[in-house]
Amino acid sequence: MNQTTYTPPWYLRNGLALTLYTALWASRDWEKTTPHPEPPYQEKIFQGAGDVPLYGWVAIPDNPRATIVGTYGITGTLENQWYLRLLGRKAFALGYAVVLFDWRAHGKTAQLSPTLTSDGLYEGEDFVLIAAQAKAMGCPSKFWFTGYSLGGQLALWGVKAGQTLSEKALELGLTDADVGGGAVICPSLDSTRSLSYLVKHPLGRYLEKAIAKNLKLLAQDIHHYHPDSISLEAIERANSIWGFDHELVIERLGFPTVEAYYDASSALNILPHLSKPTLIVYAEDDPMFDPSLVPELQQVCAQNRQIDLISTPYGGHVGHFSSLAGQNRSGDGDRWWAWNRILDWLGEFNRHC
Repeated sequence: MNQTTYTPPWYLRNGLALTLYTALWASRDWEKTTPHPEPPYQEKIFQGAGDVPLYGWVAIPDNPRATIVGTYGITGTLENQWYLRLLGRKAFALGYAVVLFDWRAHGKTAQLSPTLTSDGLYEGEDFVLIAAQAKAMGCPSKFWFTGYSLGGQLALWGVKAGQTLSEKALELGLTDADVGGGAVICPSLDSTRSLSYLVKHPLGRYLEKAIAKNLKLLAQDIHHYHPDSISLEAIERANSIWGFDHELVIERLGFPTVEAYYDASSALNILPHLSKPTLIVYAEDDPMFDPSLVPELQQVCAQNRQIDLISTPYGGHVGHFSSLAGQNRSGDGDRWWAWNRILDWLGEFNRHC
């Protein structure tokens, strides 16, 4: 599936402009864009891979049709990641059970554990074990994994982990049939190439610095809650995204270099091996990622019948904010084009189940 029907407002036909517009403007009044209230979430502490505690929210509607499990990108918390909470509102209103969680080293999960990120290597199993425990709470199958940006990479690893269930997942009562697949927006595909591209771009380097600053704050939070787990000197040296992984992550995971770590966790490398239905919504003008990834993504998706790719000329990074004309053309109730395509896609699968 390759649709190019997304139409941005005329003044946002630039990936960087749309990315900044979505992040700086939409974050202020996103609640006004949807008529749906916040679902009645209950707090839950899940046990992830290696028994790492993961903080999450769970909401189960009457007669739920399936369950969406999701998380966010490289920085943030459940409290401030409005784009994920927007999905929660829309999905719950359509009858889905919703499970959202703070992934490793983020939000309240960071308060519970000093375990750092692994960009999917362990987070994939986290998705699966969360699904297993959510099933025990009454969330129905099928379970669909979702995320955006780096969270999209994590969700893709979740799909892969869901193809060969671990002994722990099976003991918790999850079956192969329970895991539906995944749907992601603008997933990170190759960190080495995209970071190199970003820091060389005149404006991209400022985006990278902003993310690195937030990563440093994340590390400081972990030190605050777990002072013996991470050194202030290492945090002080972590002045870039690459530096964060070099100083704090790779040694704990057993990698000799950041590049080796990025290669091992690359989502692009696992796409040929996905055997459950997966939707990828990707903007070709995404300013965060190396443009040379676009034809490679298109090629690998064309060779795997389990993957549906919606590749759009415009959209920016986790943007896809529709023009009014585009909204009407798509028959959408709001201007959040990418989430609407994901929910439409999930709806087709659940109608056939």
